[in-house]
Amino acid sequence: MRKGKMRKTAKEWKEIYSDENFDRTFTYEKPDLGAICTEEGTSFLLWSPFAKRVRLFLYHDGEKGSAFRSEEMSREEKGVWAYRTKEELHGVYYDFEILMEGETVRTADPYARACGVNGIRSMAVNLKRTDPEGWEQDAAPKKAEEDVIYEIHIGEFSWDESGGFPEEYRGKYKAFTCSHTTLYQDGIHPTGLDYLKDLGVTYVQLMPAYDYGSVDETKEDGEFNWGYDPVNYNVPEGSYATDAKNGEVRIREFKEMVQALHKNGFRVIMDVVYNHTYSLDTWFQRTVPWYYYRVHENGETANGSACGNDVASERSMCSRYILDSVLYWAKEYHIDGFRFDLMGLLDVELMNSIRKTLDEKYGTGEKLLFGEPWAADDSPMEKGATPALKKNIGLFDVNVGMFCDDTRDAVKGHVFKGTIPGFVNGGKGLEENILRSVSAWCGEGSPVKAPSQIISYVSAHDNWTLWDKLSITTPDQEKRMKENRLAAAIYMTCQGRVFLLSGEEFARTKEGQENTYNAPIEINRLDWKRAYEYRSLREYYKGLVGLRKKLPGLCDKSENAFTRIRKTWNKDGVVSFLVDNQDTEHPSRWKTLYILYNSSEKEVSADLPEGTWEILADGESSSGWTEPKTAEGSVKAKPITALILGQKGV
Repeated sequence: MRKGKMRKTAKEWKEIYSDENFDRTFTYEKPDLGAICTEEGTSFLLWSPFAKRVRLFLYHDGEKGSAFRSEEMSREEKGVWAYRTKEELHGVYYDFEILMEGETVRTADPYARACGVNGIRSMAVNLKRTDPEGWEQDAAPKKAEEDVIYEIHIGEFSWDESGGFPEEYRGKYKAFTCSHTTLYQDGIHPTGLDYLKDLGVTYVQLMPAYDYGSVDETKEDGEFNWGYDPVNYNVPEGSYATDAKNGEVRIREFKEMVQALHKNGFRVIMDVVYNHTYSLDTWFQRTVPWYYYRVHENGETANGSACGNDVASERSMCSRYILDSVLYWAKEYHIDGFRFDLMGLLDVELMNSIRKTLDEKYGTGEKLLFGEPWAADDSPMEKGATPALKKNIGLFDVNVGMFCDDTRDAVKGHVFKGTIPGFVNGGKGLEENILRSVSAWCGEGSPVKAPSQIISYVSAHDNWTLWDKLSITTPDQEKRMKENRLAAAIYMTCQGRVFLLSGEEFARTKEGQENTYNAPIEINRLDWKRAYEYRSLREYYKGLVGLRKKLPGLCDKSENAFTRIRKTWNKDGVVSFLVDNQDTEHPSRWKTLYILYNSSEKEVSADLPEGTWEILADGESSSGWTEPKTAEGSVKAKPITALILGQKGV
């Protein structure tokens, strides 16, 4: 209470923040918020414009115990409160006590770079002290001929005993630092990073690895979640560390993971969730009530995320926070790309600003940037902001990409309605959509600017795995295997960037469950035994990945790439086309490609253009390109198969 009056409502705060005077008065643009700790000293800066008083409390422990010291903070410009000392307070935990509207509230630091167990208290950290040996020399490997993105959950990747990881590292960052892990099953087979190198993927996309709220870091077993519930955006998650109670450990081990991935030839993408938070009771809300969240005109909390709140990305200090956070991960942790969860709840202006800033710092397109161009519901954006939804892709920078649900659903069927099939599993009338998928939905009249904006895929962590979706429509396993191979052949011969869920290549299953975000790890874990039980499928994916890198006509990300696709043809269940595969920068042995998809249950004969063609892949093998057989005049495609042929250049 304050002088008998109730605290301000969400609607009243909304009116304050919507006033242009607020931005002019309180927008703070210096990059020193949070705790900055070096050998020369430590500074604590907190943005809390309506606080009447702020005290800093220091602790030896990140979870328990009383403060050993407290300091009054001084009000500075733009609503910032500060305390500075010449002491290097590395490893000291802290929080704030804020007096606002006649009440005091205790809060951790929204800008924290380190924290204690479960993120309860923030921690001052001299980041240089967390660098593993050789970190200054760490750099991303040279870009490959194509971007092949492999989505991994850190816990799922190494949890299962079949992976051969040391028990103390299973489900941890450190598992990625283990060399030459193996599975003993009818022989010795590589797992882990050796397996990924053999498969040929070029990017590892990590599902959320910042500090999130749905897992109790004090528990060793029984806790699992995908992590789409942020608490401390700029701190690595503690449950993946070997010691969650020591704030340094999670930082060092995260860096060791990135370093190991880089050394093994992989670039690293981070899945980021700036559209909502774990709950409304956050450090954001405690320091600047309702500033970081959208509310409707009637004062109700916006819920376009279906998670209880939407972050107000269009507000100046919120957009600045998100931009600074992305730049922090790129610089401090050497992250090579960012995948935005529910990007449609953020605004186009912010996404383009992030793209521009990354390009200025690292080179045009050097850092990948893409996201989900949708939202669960409408969200009341202010200031004339435009949501980063699929319908607005024409407003995106050409190097801001999106997951293409149109391709996904055309290939395998409706993402939510399991019995509705796609092209490969019996769907009708989808041939034109498949052809549009091939050219990454580019062309005259399309808002898509270039294949650089399209992620071509058929499965991700959300919804059914590809194998489980096909299981619903196709009970017969032999037929389902053909459909799986055909699905892979289609999206790997579409323009755009190639993306797959870890384990898709060995018929990954979650026992038919659609949404396993909080299901037991036993359901979610990567079962390395399947990689060898389904080795023929895995080898088919491997061959497609290797072939893809040799086809510049499909790897082309330029605005005119769609013109390479020509002489398209289709009938019920059958699609074919030619691809201009010539490229002066990345020459190929095949000047033209002929590709045919046959999803029908009948063998299909097709006339080839004049000349001698090499069979690069068919329904049985995707590695024909290594020792190709020739064909002239016509070819036959067996039921539910793809054919890829190449005509040698002169």
